[in-house]
Amino acid sequence: MASNGSDEARDQGAGTRPPRIGLTAYRQQARWTIWDRQAVVLSYAYVQAVLDVGGVPVVLPPAGDRAAAASAIDGIDALVLSGGDDVDPVRYGAETHPETDGVHADRDRWELDLLAEALDRDLPVLAICRGIQILNVLRGGTLDQHLPDRVSHEGHRPEPGVMGTTRVRLAPGSPMASILGAELKVLCHHHQAIGRVGKGIVAVGWAEDGTIEAAAVPDRRFVLAVQWHPEDDDDPRLFDALVAAARTATRRG
Repeated sequence: MASNGSDEARDQGAGTRPPRIGLTAYRQQARWTIWDRQAVVLSYAYVQAVLDVGGVPVVLPPAGDRAAAASAIDGIDALVLSGGDDVDPVRYGAETHPETDGVHADRDRWELDLLAEALDRDLPVLAICRGIQILNVLRGGTLDQHLPDRVSHEGHRPEPGVMGTTRVRLAPGSPMASILGAELKVLCHHHQAIGRVGKGIVAVGWAEDGTIEAAAVPDRRFVLAVQWHPEDDDDPRLFDALVAAARTATRRG
């Protein structure tokens, strides 16, 4: 069927408009100048990483129920689940480990709803650090609540406010390896990681100690997840791939 003029104009605009990339964030107490109030908190590194590859960042703090999440997804072309504190173990049916800390029930609920909507619509997703854990929990997986108990070292989180470094091996032929190559050194700061892998998720990257560092959802067009922090690195390839997938999504829409 031939397109009419308005269809052609819409397609042309979608093809040239910079993709809008949703970035999840906290709602928490914060201080700036003379104020001490509830605020939206997100490292600017995520914003800069999106800007650097031609996307438009859209910050998405906790803002309601599944209907609100659906409306938020309506306004973006791809979703980034950002890093942060621990996911509530109640979400995956576990007792709370003494080292599990900083649980934010509103953010858990919001990000699970956002991600469910994004997956239902086959929206491109990049899940970072806490984000890979949210993805795994949504799909029925579990988390290892304190890695040092298993790996006997603190290398994934050397000290507060300091990134560790981890060498990651990527599965040959995986979407992640096609973007990043077979092996790379990454920045990390986490004490939790994927335990039992959730339904439809495939582990595609591992640290030298066996910790799952990367995963994908093969039945979706672009859903990649990493336990490290690419936004704090000088390697733009994951964000570049996300924005490229988002541009394709806008053209299809």
